[in-house]
Amino acid sequence: MKKIFNWTVTMSFILVAASALTYTIHYLIFRDVHHIFIYMIGDLAFLFLDVLLVILLIERLLSRREKKALMKKLNMVIGTFFSEVGLELLEKFSSFVENSHILEKKMNIQPNWSKKDFQDAMSAAQNFSYDIQIDKNKLSELRDFLVQKEPFMIRLLENPNLLEHDQFTDLLWAVFHLTEELKFRGDKLKDLPSTDYDHIAGDMKRAYSRLTVEWLSYTSHLQSSYPFLFSLLARINPMNPQASPVVR
Repeated sequence: MKKIFNWTVTMSFILVAASALTYTIHYLIFRDVHHIFIYMIGDLAFLFLDVLLVILLIERLLSRREKKALMKKLNMVIGTFFSEVGLELLEKFSSFVENSHILEKKMNIQPNWSKKDFQDAMSAAQNFSYDIQIDKNKLSELRDFLVQKEPFMIRLLENPNLLEHDQFTDLLWAVFHLTEELKFRGDKLKDLPSTDYDHIAGDMKRAYSRLTVEWLSYTSHLQSSYPFLFSLLARINPMNPQASPVVR
């Protein structure tokens, strides 16, 4: 960092000195200070417009375009996550939630859903009171599933572009944390105090709510960008007990 700063200062001095030398040569040849200052002030005035155009407008447009292209690539990664882990994980989580039928009604995605419908569903998922009841046998199944998928999720985290998607990164960390909580308890999962089951229920709620919101966000993206993929995802909706891939 210090070397970069020193290089910047050195180059600034060189450029200023070169400019001063050029103006000096101009004066020595033409002896016209008035002409020098007319063009200097004109160039200085245009400099502010140049900054406005380049930095505030053009750079912002390029940045927005790059971010849009990056999000497109990230959504491919997110799609892989849901195909490999997310959809099945949503089904497994719902089996622990006693009032899941209430949430499922709000998540019944339709082909004609608007952006507002998706936003309302996300808000409902974020504010929903997940009444989680721990089933000891299903808890072991959930642990085995998460441990099996852990190498895949670790590979996802190796993608540096994920740092640009805070929500999905938070989801992965929430799922990783739940995995670690279940994994480190080993064979004791069926014989834990109620306080510990409450703790696991809290971790499960955090992961489930984030997973649901991210799934809705991804589905909304498919509706506008890839309608054919959206059609399949809506038909196999893991939040709909009657879901079927068969087109009727």
